[in-house]
Amino acid sequence: EDLIKHKRWLQTLATKHNQSFFHGSDAYKVDDIGRCYTWIKISSPRIAALRQALIAGHSRTRIAYERDVNGALSAASETPDGLDNGRPWLRTVTVSGAASFFGSDDGHVTCARFDFSPDLTCIIGGSMTGKSTLLDGLRVHTEAHLPQDSGIREQVEARGRGRFLAGSPEVTLDCPGTDPTAPPSERWPAVFYAQSELQRLAENPEIMEILSRLAASEKDRIIKIEEDLDELDGALSRNAKLFADISDRLADAEQAYERSRQATEVIAALSDAGIGDLARASAEAHQWRESAETVSELESKLADLAGAIAEYDIPQIGEQAASALRGKERDLTDPRAGWDRVCYLLSSAKEEAGVTNAAIRLVAESLEAHESDVKIRISRQLAERGHDGATIDKIQTINAQASLMESCLANLQHMRSELDMTDKSFTRLHAKRRELVALQRSAYDQVIETIFQRFEGTIKARRIDWGDADPLDGFIRGLGQRGITRWWNDLADDKRPTPETLLKKAEDGCLVDVGMSETVASSFLAHLTAARRREMGALRSRDVYRLEFRMGDETYRQLADLSGGQRVSLLLSLLLETDDERPLVIDQPEDELDNRFLFETLLPALRRLKGRRQVVLATHNANIVVNGDADQIIHLEATANRGWVAHSGSIDEPAVRNAIIGTVDGGEEAFRMRNLKYGF
Repeated sequence: EDLIKHKRWLQTLATKHNQSFFHGSDAYKVDDIGRCYTWIKISSPRIAALRQALIAGHSRTRIAYERDVNGALSAASETPDGLDNGRPWLRTVTVSGAASFFGSDDGHVTCARFDFSPDLTCIIGGSMTGKSTLLDGLRVHTEAHLPQDSGIREQVEARGRGRFLAGSPEVTLDCPGTDPTAPPSERWPAVFYAQSELQRLAENPEIMEILSRLAASEKDRIIKIEEDLDELDGALSRNAKLFADISDRLADAEQAYERSRQATEVIAALSDAGIGDLARASAEAHQWRESAETVSELESKLADLAGAIAEYDIPQIGEQAASALRGKERDLTDPRAGWDRVCYLLSSAKEEAGVTNAAIRLVAESLEAHESDVKIRISRQLAERGHDGATIDKIQTINAQASLMESCLANLQHMRSELDMTDKSFTRLHAKRRELVALQRSAYDQVIETIFQRFEGTIKARRIDWGDADPLDGFIRGLGQRGITRWWNDLADDKRPTPETLLKKAEDGCLVDVGMSETVASSFLAHLTAARRREMGALRSRDVYRLEFRMGDETYRQLADLSGGQRVSLLLSLLLETDDERPLVIDQPEDELDNRFLFETLLPALRRLKGRRQVVLATHNANIVVNGDADQIIHLEATANRGWVAHSGSIDEPAVRNAIIGTVDGGEEAFRMRNLKYGF
């Protein structure tokens, strides 16, 4: 200022034309001559490149000295290092493949090469020239995180796989300072945002991911805490499922033990009631019943035999038989007389068998009556002891159940021990999760303070504890009860309880405090089994972070209440101001923005990123390319089936400058007419 305040021509150039000046001969003694210098970033050692560097002095020049508190000059503490490869960046991409949009020419294999700057690279070109195809192809090839919105994700994959990677082309990434054998995602860990993705992000923002990278001191801590919380959520969910399974098995074990215990009691009661007498009476009656059945069967067979013998007639001894028997009369027994005796004996035996059978049946019937009397007596005694007399008929089953009592008791004790261990584990996991949530909030408090300070109050954030109702929403709807679901739907968002609060109200019988009627509360409690209580206890309502933007009247407005362009502006500010060193790739960020925001917020942020983070933008906006001082411009042209790099380089190259004018500035005539109409 001291240099130009008395020189009107310098003032005009500096104020009207925004020209930068560097006085490089600030030597006050002979020893200083040749030792004072300024850093100037140029694309090549040419006058045209030097001119562009001076025009964009705010981003391409660094004075190598600074004044201390006493006003003395000393070497600047932060100077650029042109050879610094400590941060990840992509220098070159080559694509070769007959089916790829960039790797073919009428079916012949060609090789497309894309050169990038470690700072700002702008990709320009007309509609359908492959700008999005290039960025989406790199996104898919490096296996970067794909958009959450299904429609945008399908478009990215269609361009990335269907055009850029069609036919499995050979894709080579040149990333300085990295292991060429490492996966692409490790060599170039870029963060991508496709067309419209920022708008979708603004409508349903992943604020946690963005906020965690705003403060370098808290970034790794927040990411680690979130990973630990996700792991604990999974462990608690698995614990809840295990609890439900063990609870079911415990119920079965309790029932089995109760059956064996009752069977043992019945056996004891039967013993006291004289079941031994019944057993002996039953055994003797059974023995005589079997005897009666056997004798009856033999009597029937004897009657059949007697009848058959009686019907058979022995022949008379004729002349021939008498002649043959002469001399043997002394040994002859009269056959007919013998057969008659057999018939007599069998008839007598049949009668005796009938008498005997009748006697046996009389004994069996008497024993059966005795058995019935004993059973009636025992049934009465069992009834007096509170047992069903019909259990006598199930004595074998009861004996089998009673014999399992010891094993049933051992299994029951094991299930109770398992459930107790699961319960203690759940309590420990739950307490650990609460500790981590407290640590997470503490870390985010630092980030919130960083946001407020860094943006000088323009943007601020606030936390809503347990504000995410989605987990409990899924649980409530999963109950499938219309009245409970209606209660939930009627609640205002800020009145919906957390899983922990709802569970506590249910245990205390105070569900009316959360707006339930007595009928709904009764239904809810009826469906809230022990397993479902545990399932609900495992849920975590995440904290919700609301971003707010300071308006022109100094009031703050929530992100959801801003226009689409304002939401994207706010998110872009966060993305560009984070301490994240990963390369940032955005496809046409200007779609939702106005030029005032570009000049006031986006372009200054892009200039501040130079030397810290590689940024790649596909754009149709001349302000981003020219006033953003792009270090590298890639101009694409294409036919219906093939795209190629028409020009590549910096703005000081005539061909590149003409490509900018013709592509994003509407052509030289349009540029001249605007200049004429503005009256510059």
